[in-house]
Amino acid sequence: MSVRGAHGSEFRRRRKLGDIQKALRKEPPDVATLRRMAISEGGLLTDQIRCQVWPRLLNVSVEQLPPAAGPELRVGNKDYQQVLLDVRRSLRRFPPGMPLSEREDLQEQLIDIILQVLSQNPQLHYYQGYHDIVVTFLLVVGSRLATVLVDKLSTHHLRDFMDPTMDNTKHILNYLMPIIELVNPSLYDFMQRAEVGTIFALSWLITWFGHVLSDFPQVVRLYDFFLACHPLMPIYFAAVIVLHREEEVLECECDMASVHHLLSKIPQDLPYEILISRAGDLFVQFPPSELSREAVVQLQTQRTAASTFKDFELASTQQHPDTVLRRRFRDSVQGDHGAKSVLTKPRSNRLMKLAVMGLTVAIGAAALAVVKSALDWAPKFELQIFP
Repeated sequence: MSVRGAHGSEFRRRRKLGDIQKALRKEPPDVATLRRMAISEGGLLTDQIRCQVWPRLLNVSVEQLPPAAGPELRVGNKDYQQVLLDVRRSLRRFPPGMPLSEREDLQEQLIDIILQVLSQNPQLHYYQGYHDIVVTFLLVVGSRLATVLVDKLSTHHLRDFMDPTMDNTKHILNYLMPIIELVNPSLYDFMQRAEVGTIFALSWLITWFGHVLSDFPQVVRLYDFFLACHPLMPIYFAAVIVLHREEEVLECECDMASVHHLLSKIPQDLPYEILISRAGDLFVQFPPSELSREAVVQLQTQRTAASTFKDFELASTQQHPDTVLRRRFRDSVQGDHGAKSVLTKPRSNRLMKLAVMGLTVAIGAAALAVVKSALDWAPKFELQIFP
């Protein structure tokens, strides 16, 4: 980077820091501006800022944080053993070189956060992969604030993943292929011929990519973006990853195993800022209200329940999705008897609309529209969530 470029970058960073602090000082805080800051290039910049802004994005008070959980929380808890096993396997989610004693202490805190949230919300059901989200909050904001943030997140953004069945999770996955078809019909056709389905993106979705990305700054950058947006934004981001890898996909053998194997492994050097901008563009062009008509799961005859379950089992061996979800999926597909989501719409209308709109929306305009969608979405759940 040239000296002039470095100075320009530092100037933009300082200006953004100033805008964030100004938005925080307003009474009430300017949440719309904070959302734009979280979406725009670089996100919220530092964990110190995230400690201040993430609670505002979720409308969580930091004045009266809950006390640390006591040992009684684990006694007789139906989720304790599964959570313990998952947390013990979470070594890669902690910073490299962290002293063993510090990591073990954080793992104990992680267990307590999860159990505390579940005990406060008995309607929620734990799934393996949930801990990948919770540990991100723990590492950024500490255990006490993480508990209230995860509590709010679990009853809003993550709510569909925490049902007793996979129905709502599968429905959200059904948004993926319509987005791909709208943008790149030839890629969509190839994936349909390969019968790859969408299970490759399951662990992306239910962990907000925390399970599949190894670089922590990349993970928290995505969390800035997702916290500021509509809860379906992770599926748009999943779509842009697939679209970005078009050439790799089309070079694959056109069969389920080859395409699934490729897509289930996310490259660690993706251009994240470009993809975030692109996901925002696609959200503006093809909002959930439009896609929902295509993502409805319909009765079908092209695949049997057995073959659907084989796809899921293949996914489980390659990306280790939730054993609890796997069990739920087994229970649900046994009653489907050949159900498959058939998502159809005349392609000529789609291509015409795409040509009129163009493929790119300036990030400023996209950010404004995405922020508005987040503000519009929240009152459906709780009127006082956002000022």
